[in-house]
Amino acid sequence: MERILKKYPISLTDSLKRQLLLWAQRYEEVIWLDSNDHNQNHSSYRALLAVDAKSKIEIGASHAFDALATYRKNTPDWMFGYLSYDLKNDVEQLHSRNFDGLQFPDLYFFRPKKVFLFTDTEVEMHYLEEVADEMEKDWELVNQQQVKTESLVSEENIRIRLRTSKDNYFAKVNEMLRHIDRGDIYEANFCQEFFAEQTTIDPIRAFHHLNEISIPPFATFLRLGDLYALSASPERYLRREGTHVVSQPIKGTAKRLEDPVADAEMARFLENDPKERSENIMITDLVRNDLSRFAIKGSVGVEELCKIYSFEQVHQMISTITCEIPEDFPSVSLIKNTFPMGSMTGAPKVSAMKIIENLEDAKRGLYSGAIGYFTPTGDFDFNVVIRSILYNAQACYVSYSVGGAITAKSIPENEYEECLLKAKAMRKVLEG
Repeated sequence: MERILKKYPISLTDSLKRQLLLWAQRYEEVIWLDSNDHNQNHSSYRALLAVDAKSKIEIGASHAFDALATYRKNTPDWMFGYLSYDLKNDVEQLHSRNFDGLQFPDLYFFRPKKVFLFTDTEVEMHYLEEVADEMEKDWELVNQQQVKTESLVSEENIRIRLRTSKDNYFAKVNEMLRHIDRGDIYEANFCQEFFAEQTTIDPIRAFHHLNEISIPPFATFLRLGDLYALSASPERYLRREGTHVVSQPIKGTAKRLEDPVADAEMARFLENDPKERSENIMITDLVRNDLSRFAIKGSVGVEELCKIYSFEQVHQMISTITCEIPEDFPSVSLIKNTFPMGSMTGAPKVSAMKIIENLEDAKRGLYSGAIGYFTPTGDFDFNVVIRSILYNAQACYVSYSVGGAITAKSIPENEYEECLLKAKAMRKVLEG
């Protein structure tokens, strides 16, 4: 089924973004992806919106990538959705038996009836033929939405609890350090969950609040029925454009400071910190190894190594790894060969994932997975689901998780403080 294209000149203001998201709530399936005007070398659009499923795939981890490949083969069109971290069980002989309060499917993609692509000067509306006669009316309705300017208020009466107590966190990090000392792993990403039960939130208000205080380059509002992901992710997992592939893992975090001089000094300290650099370089090597499985020989390169990017809440150390691939290499196979992303696992990857599963107290699910899209030609772009609030409205369960890389030089108290720093924005949105 063909798509009908219509363009409108626009200025993608904050007001228009709010109107779009408010209008989109009439549908059960909504994904809004927003770069927040970050100047990125590897992005095609300032924002994307997809709504209203024509068809979908919603499955568990077993044979998930094969099912996704079949779905893509039969549906060579725009597809939006997510890959949960627990698809690791489809890639390796692993399992996920930890507590799961969110109950998100392991994989969910849908073919939207309506797609909006935003550049600096215009919006392209790509509608399936069956709904093409709704294009003008929809755009008119978007611009008629009455948006209230919300103050930065937190949700009410939410009590955040820790799945892993502080003492248990220290004990588990020390156990991970023993694994490192024995040579089982060099590095592993250890995460903990913060959650609230019997809780309801306003997902749109919470997303706007999180986005305003974080202003990330990979902001995401995802609604799939009663399941919501409100993400302020600063990290790209993987992008394909033709034969060009790019991955941008984050390893290395430092807090922002109010004083500009002290803040700049903090960024320089992060850039030169031996521990943070070693973490980043280990994961950069892991990503290079993952990409080399399918890259054209000699094409894997490091475009940026340990570069510091500054966001509203934190400074981050990011590396950019690229490669070229054969034109006919299947996109789903490319993802399967690199999943889960190195920044959220460790090195060696499989050993790290086994240890992570044994030590963590909650199933990661969508957290540390990826949200994004496929184009009709098979190109794709996915973020890493971090700095995100996940919400099951039917179960009245809200959750956010944070973590960090544990290496031989890790000090448990410092790692815990880094977790609290990463959790700051989500906690502020939910508790104030």
